Amino acid sequence: MASGKILVVDDDRSLLGLIRMRLESANYVVTAALMEEEAIEAAKGEVFDLSIVDLRLVQKDGILLMEQLHRIHPDMPVIILTAYGTIESAVEAIKKGAFSYLTKPFDPQEMLCQIERALENSRLASEIKRLKGLLEEKYDFPNIIARSEGMQRVLEVVSRVAKTDSTVFIHGESGTGKELIAKVTHVASDRKDKAFVAINLAAIPETLIESELFGYEKGAFTGAIRSSKGFFSQAHEGTIFLDEIGDMPLSTQGKLLRVLQERQFYPIGREKPIDVDLRLIVATNKNLEDQVKKGLFREDLYYRIHVIPIYLPPLRERKEDIPLLVEHFLRKFRLQMKKEVKRLTPQALLKLMLYDWPGNVRELENTIEYAVAMTQEDVINEDLILQTEGAVSQEALKTLKEARDAFEKSYLIYLLELCKGNVSKAARLAGKHRPDFYDLLKKHDLNLSEFKKPE
Repeated sequence: MASGKILVVDDDRSLLGLIRMRLESANYVVTAALMEEEAIEAAKGEVFDLSIVDLRLVQKDGILLMEQLHRIHPDMPVIILTAYGTIESAVEAIKKGAFSYLTKPFDPQEMLCQIERALENSRLASEIKRLKGLLEEKYDFPNIIARSEGMQRVLEVVSRVAKTDSTVFIHGESGTGKELIAKVTHVASDRKDKAFVAINLAAIPETLIESELFGYEKGAFTGAIRSSKGFFSQAHEGTIFLDEIGDMPLSTQGKLLRVLQERQFYPIGREKPIDVDLRLIVATNKNLEDQVKKGLFREDLYYRIHVIPIYLPPLRERKEDIPLLVEHFLRKFRLQMKKEVKRLTPQALLKLMLYDWPGNVRELENTIEYAVAMTQEDVINEDLILQTEGAVSQEALKTLKEARDAFEKSYLIYLLELCKGNVSKAARLAGKHRPDFYDLLKKHDLNLSEFKKPE
């Protein structure tokens, strides 16, 4: 059932009353305003989930009012009402931050659908922010570096499924951060106060996997001088994360399938089963469909674990995140090593941007750790970055304009993050006049408000 507080602003009293009636019949709490001043005062007095604003008002246009409302509630979605002849202005409103527009006369059902979409988008955005805050609190990681579209999609999936108990299947190359996403999913779930048990199956000898996962009773085999709780017992009521699931031997795959089907298992040497209540998250860098075809992975287990797939893109597909990751790793290692290393030179950053990153985020972290350890200055130059031969990949064979634009945008992001959105500082570091710097921000569609942080 619909719910939420909505502010409606229109100088047509009849239309205002009609909208109010429609929304209240859909169980929304509505505040109606005929005048712009009423709307501003209402917004200052309480938090609204959404606002509907007419494009043509008595004293000012709806776009200006929307901008004033956003200064009070930056994250509040706004739907613009417009006449047919002013659709071009409505499109301009969307460019300036409106969620969508409705053309008069509008279909009431379409209005309700747009409101539901706007509120759902708003909830997802809030959930993503919450996930980032949880990660910072639990893992001393300021946020998930997710400016790229691919990582934004990952966070959206996590925000949708975290509260469920569905099995999550994370796949991606080594070093992309699969365990990190598993931890975030756990921390954002209702099981967050229970155990998170992470196991790298590739690191456990095949002869020990069953006893490690399911435990054993005293005397079950030579050397079992006492009973041992396995990882599944340790994860009871919490989350178990099985990394490198593709390396699990076939003999153990059948036992895992039984656990997922029956929610119980037998420790080695025990005649009675143990019931278990947990959430399963698995990860792999292998193509399990190919493993199934080769007979190395059970098909029935594959379909049992392949419920909520999450693909983690490799770093070469999310290069706009590199400047942010660099800044995060710089903060981490200058604290660890007690060295005042401020930043990378533009040439060093360019070298990072042109590299293909076969080892992904883990390789980038190692690269920055090496550079911080080795530098004798407060700025890291390109000589300390990727010293192996052939470090610059075929990415360098882009057209000159493509390579220049990609680097320029990433460099601007790096500067703005470094300067916390302070344009004067960023322009000074870039050797640009403020007007020229603003032109560059406009060229690459960068929003200053996304970078501003409290000093």
